[in-house]
Amino acid sequence: MNFKRYITAALLSCAALSAWALDSPVGVWRTIDDKTGKEKSLVRISEVNGELRGTIEKLFREPGEEPNPNCDKCPGEKKNKPVIGMTILTGLKRDGQEYAGGEILDPANGKTYKCKMWTTDGGKRLNVRGFIGVSVLGRTQVWVREE
Repeated sequence: MNFKRYITAALLSCAALSAWALDSPVGVWRTIDDKTGKEKSLVRISEVNGELRGTIEKLFREPGEEPNPNCDKCPGEKKNKPVIGMTILTGLKRDGQEYAGGEILDPANGKTYKCKMWTTDGGKRLNVRGFIGVSVLGRTQVWVREE
């Protein structure tokens, strides 16, 4: 009887961990422009010391556009650095059902915004909200999981 309880507890623990991992933003995401609806990039989100970071792995460019542009509008150390390979998400930590307290850089305009994110659709979609000051003063993009 104790063996059955042990197996049941182990199976429930595995199911709970699998559900958490599926809802975790860690992985590769296809970013979608909230204004145009076009695919923009692939961003890999990883966890480093309990914080989420997102790095651009690929850009989807129109014919005639520079395939590997530099961030000419970015401030500081990122100025004129390649956008591909650039870390654009930093400092996000789990806060209940979402990740918050971080920042997101928009390489198109060089501006950094406060950021929070949360998964939906069983972890297949990621809502990424960038804002100034308070969350209501911002916009949300929905990214789609690649892997």
